[in-house]
Amino acid sequence: MDDNAAHANSFGPVAASYERGRPGYPETALDWLLPAGRPRVVDLGAGTGKLTRQIRARGLDVTAIDPSPGMLDELKRAVPGVPALRGSAEDIPLPDGAADVVLMAQAWHWVDPARAAPEIARVLSPGGRLGLVWNLRDERTDWVRRLGEVIGNEASGPRTAIGPPFGPLGEASFEWVETLGPDRLIDMVASRSQIILMRPDERAAVLNEVRRLASTHPQLVGRTEFALPYIADCARADLPT
Repeated sequence: MDDNAAHANSFGPVAASYERGRPGYPETALDWLLPAGRPRVVDLGAGTGKLTRQIRARGLDVTAIDPSPGMLDELKRAVPGVPALRGSAEDIPLPDGAADVVLMAQAWHWVDPARAAPEIARVLSPGGRLGLVWNLRDERTDWVRRLGEVIGNEASGPRTAIGPPFGPLGEASFEWVETLGPDRLIDMVASRSQIILMRPDERAAVLNEVRRLASTHPQLVGRTEFALPYIADCARADLPT
């Protein structure tokens, strides 16, 4: 198993922490990613359904797909009634032309674009869209920058190459803020792949350092809730009609 596969498959054992700790996505990002009308949507790499529930809340038909049974179990509890299938970007368990848009949140960097792009195109209708979104912590805020020093700073930008048969790539970013408390902060950190793959003693040391940050940093000390600023980086590309 290569490093990407190991990271991508690491989330199942911490699905409950992922569900509690990970944020959703700003509605402005979904407005930009989704085409007009009432498209049929596939949430690919859906995890515990953070994006799935937002799509369903818009009254759209959505099918969730993820490679991890543990993540899909959490998704079915969180978003009952939504079709939830085991699969990957390189092997989608849907017929040709089954969707009008495929969205992937926090997941495109785990896939092989040369295999994934044609497979996604197969399940899309003519003119269909692939939309990608990543939440990146905004480290211009001091405590968020310090958090990055503890758990790993955010990358300068996600890998967004898509390639044929999709057309030109469009990109946009949306600033937003999530409110959370110390417990959810720990769950968010514990659900990150690089933390999951640490040795138990290393993982415990990192989580203890995050607890110390939450209890001592001047912007956080004594607070039961605080703002975590994000930047949602988005990309989209359409098939020819």
